[in-house]
Amino acid sequence: MTIVSSGPWLTPEAHARLVWELAALRRPTADDRFGGDDEIALNAHRQSRIRQIEDLLRGAVVGEDPPDDGIAEPGMVLTVEYDDGGTETFLLGTRDEAGHGALEVYSPDSPLGRALHGAKPGDRREYRVPSGDAVRVTLLGAEPYGRHRGSHV
Repeated sequence: MTIVSSGPWLTPEAHARLVWELAALRRPTADDRFGGDDEIALNAHRQSRIRQIEDLLRGAVVGEDPPDDGIAEPGMVLTVEYDDGGTETFLLGTRDEAGHGALEVYSPDSPLGRALHGAKPGDRREYRVPSGDAVRVTLLGAEPYGRHRGSHV
């Protein structure tokens, strides 16, 4: 199935967690009745998180796998090899995807995510880390999250 939205890609589990968290954040709390500095700061933080979740859920692509064409894009599980010979497998998706066990999640907006977006197996890409050093990485494979999850259950 082809994804037509340009919103963030979420697994159904992450979507459900975010919907639950949003509902919990919107519930009034006993702290709302007081108004001391701590409560005001907590409320401001809560309102910020509510806006963040609402923005994330707005237009989100939930559980729709991208095409199984081996191209790196959100919703794909990527396996890469670094120049030092180390390999890593991770989900290219929204950082709110926590809870995938050993499967790390990298944002498409991270330096590694931006470098790999659109790569095909065998493509070698480079990105800069905060120190300014260049890191080279080769895409070994990319498969839709649903297919990866089904083969590793």
